[in-house]
Amino acid sequence: MAHLGEATTFVTENLDHDDFNLRQNMSWISETTLPWHSILMLRLLKCGRIPKHVAFIMDGNRRFARKTNVNKIDGHSKGFDKLSEVLQWCLDIGVEEVTVYAFSIENFKRSKEEVDGLLDLAREKFQRLLQEREKINKHGLKIRVIGNKSLLPDDLVKLAAEAELITRDNHQVLLNVAFSYIATDEMTSACNKVLSGLKDNLIEPSDVDIGLLSECLHTGGSQFPEIIIRTSGETRLSDFLLWQGCASYLHFTGALWPEITVFDFLWAIFKYQRVAEELDQLKEQLYASKPLSDRETQFLETINRERWLGLERTLVSE
Repeated sequence: MAHLGEATTFVTENLDHDDFNLRQNMSWISETTLPWHSILMLRLLKCGRIPKHVAFIMDGNRRFARKTNVNKIDGHSKGFDKLSEVLQWCLDIGVEEVTVYAFSIENFKRSKEEVDGLLDLAREKFQRLLQEREKINKHGLKIRVIGNKSLLPDDLVKLAAEAELITRDNHQVLLNVAFSYIATDEMTSACNKVLSGLKDNLIEPSDVDIGLLSECLHTGGSQFPEIIIRTSGETRLSDFLLWQGCASYLHFTGALWPEITVFDFLWAIFKYQRVAEELDQLKEQLYASKPLSDRETQFLETINRERWLGLERTLVSE
């Protein structure tokens, strides 16, 4: 997955046959088996508190390609392979929701060749997901694509919509793919939903508070992430989950995304467990709000229903 400074130029016409096969064989969920010592560490950590929601800023694919002297597209292919492996780790330890920063709105400022390459790779990934429908449903993986889809090509929007719809009834783990996303755009979208609700008299000004705005974000209905993990040594959030991450444990590792190991992941879980109670207290202070009223609940149900109807209309539109 490409992200921010790690976006790369794809020269697809120069791919040889092996490169093409590599990209076609990428899977969304790995079937790899952990070594015994990693299984032991995992079981020990499961005696403590396991986060329900973990977010990743997948940084370092391009640097990995330079480091290993391979084509940049191979670096991103390795990055996607790593995502499937990390998803399996999350399933193994009991994480219920994963959010990954896949494509920033800022990426659109790059060269046309670079942007087109990134979008082509996204098409291949979603097409692969549709091909793996049986496997995805077996693992109970639910896909939600979050971001400003109006900026994306129509065919890619349709692929993303189909991925969401075919996994709609899965409930074991939710994967939020932040694509064409920045947090400031997400918060603007949430404000616009509230303004629309006020204009249509679906809610009252007294209803507007932190709780309602939180539910109007792209991640509405989800618990905020307890951990945000960023690879490659960078120590910034880059406009990712700024609202949801105010009480998250931020874990920065020097490993490039394709090189992150299960030990790196389990170490982040261990570090989170040491501060989990303090983060709970901070979350209560930052996000204290009254329970949602029946009116607010109905408003949010309307928003959610319209979202699903919009996805269905996307598939039948010309």
